[in-house]
Amino acid sequence: MQLKFLPSFVKRKGRITKKQTQSLTSLSEFSVKSIQEVEYISKQFDKCYLEIGFGNAENIICQATNEPSSLFIGSEVYMSGIGTLVSNIKENKINNIRIFSDDIRLLLDQRPKKVFDSVIIICPDPWPKEKHHKRRLINKSFLKMIHDFMKDDSNLYISTDWENYAESISESFKVNKLFKPSSHKPFQKDSLSKFERRGIEEGRELFEFNYEKLL
Repeated sequence: MQLKFLPSFVKRKGRITKKQTQSLTSLSEFSVKSIQEVEYISKQFDKCYLEIGFGNAENIICQATNEPSSLFIGSEVYMSGIGTLVSNIKENKINNIRIFSDDIRLLLDQRPKKVFDSVIIICPDPWPKEKHHKRRLINKSFLKMIHDFMKDDSNLYISTDWENYAESISESFKVNKLFKPSSHKPFQKDSLSKFERRGIEEGRELFEFNYEKLL
């Protein structure tokens, strides 16, 4: 079967605990399948945030707990991270998180609806080898795609610990002219994520992008 999008991730089996596996049996209770579903649920909340690639769910759990009046949509493809998030949702009775467990572009490959007040992408897969750069998620076409689903004056935050990816991201923003730099960060970031910490520990610099949507 021909894929519509060039994969920006590799679904490795990886390690998954018994607890994560058990939690995944409840995934359907917290899942969203369409942008229409996101729009419907978001009407019950003051704001709607999208985090793409939430990893081990550190950030989305923290933000959802600190801001219960906002809806958080978390997108992730790795079952271990999804299992961790579902487990936390159930244990802490968090009612403002929903999960899209597939390539985020499949959710955004629908009729655009302006539903997101902020979009957060922390350390997307860097695909460090030059021959794989075409697989990187952040590019001109993806920024156009996400732009169409963001509310007016909404914010986009991206971080990466790979310098050449940061250069590519910066160039993509310049070319499409759909966003402008902003001093406003769309969320309170009190700590680094697992992947941000790893990058710094391995001697890489953390690059952050705060942008505001232009009409």
